[in-house]
Amino acid sequence: MGIYKVITTSMIAMTSLSLAHNVYAHTPTQPAHQTYAEGDLQLENGLFIRDFNLSYVTHGKLNADKSNAILMVTAIGGNHHRIDYLIGPGKALDTDKYFIICTDAIANGLTTSPSNSKQQPNVSFPEFNMRDMVNSQYKLVHELFGIKKLVSVVGASMGGMQALQWAVSYPEMVTSIVPIVPLAKTPAWTTGILEMLRQSIMSDAAYAGGKYTKPVEQGMKLWSGWLSGVIVRTPAYQNQGESTPASAIAALKKVQDGGWTRMDANDWIWQSRAYDAHDVGQTKGFNGNTDAALKSIRARTLILAGTGDLLNPESDAQHTAKLISGAEYVAINDKLPMGHFSAAGATEAENALQNKEIKRFLKDVNP
Repeated sequence: MGIYKVITTSMIAMTSLSLAHNVYAHTPTQPAHQTYAEGDLQLENGLFIRDFNLSYVTHGKLNADKSNAILMVTAIGGNHHRIDYLIGPGKALDTDKYFIICTDAIANGLTTSPSNSKQQPNVSFPEFNMRDMVNSQYKLVHELFGIKKLVSVVGASMGGMQALQWAVSYPEMVTSIVPIVPLAKTPAWTTGILEMLRQSIMSDAAYAGGKYTKPVEQGMKLWSGWLSGVIVRTPAYQNQGESTPASAIAALKKVQDGGWTRMDANDWIWQSRAYDAHDVGQTKGFNGNTDAALKSIRARTLILAGTGDLLNPESDAQHTAKLISGAEYVAINDKLPMGHFSAAGATEAENALQNKEIKRFLKDVNP
């Protein structure tokens, strides 16, 4: 399981999580962790992840004709708890109605990753992309559960990116998708952010070229501070909470101290490279034409985006919504833009809006 640590539900810990806000400790009352052994997973680049195991949990019950399944896909650095704020009786992903499969992405520390692979540890782990993530999830859904059609694929951030990829890669499997703060193609701006975060980690001498034997503390503190304390927020949101330089710096230090151990360094670096490479237009048959890939989507689509998002700019989500036939677009919070953080499950107002809109949307989806 890599170096995931227990994260409390205090406000300090909550605000430190950003992209992986819901990486809470598993409690005895929650569904048990499960793994699906897929053997050697072939990647799009021709390489293999040896002895690949996909981690997941399920909520609710699969009905007799297997027509009530929803797939949850997770964010960069996140796990199957990432959108817990949407899952449960009476919520958008109603466990009294739907069978929810919550998956862990390649290299998140639970599914096979650089941090836990016995055959391909640390820097020997092959690089992969988001279609590889989606293909591994397809095996779980289709081969293990025998599900032929999903009610929806739902995810935030990198999860939203995978949801779009699902609709392009497996159109016959997907009735609807709910991408939250997604990208259809990672822009140069976002790649620049991710590269500087990678350099923040790798500049620490303890990183040792990726073959570290002790925690990469200074590098991961820089990573946590930049990502969770700055980039996923907006100036407006930050300014309302911190009125002086001293309080802003103190708050940032709490983010760094509370968040730097939540993910293995190589795991995040490998996932971030998949994030860089994301482009639904690179799917076979589209020859790099992102717009054509989006126009091919026939799944009913609800896109929710964060106003002022500095990581996944909402302009990309708006453009995506215009290209997908019949797609709906909802801004999560225009009154006080929270940026990417609006999809972190951190505040009641944003959670309520997402639950309301997704519940309304799914009500009219017929698999």
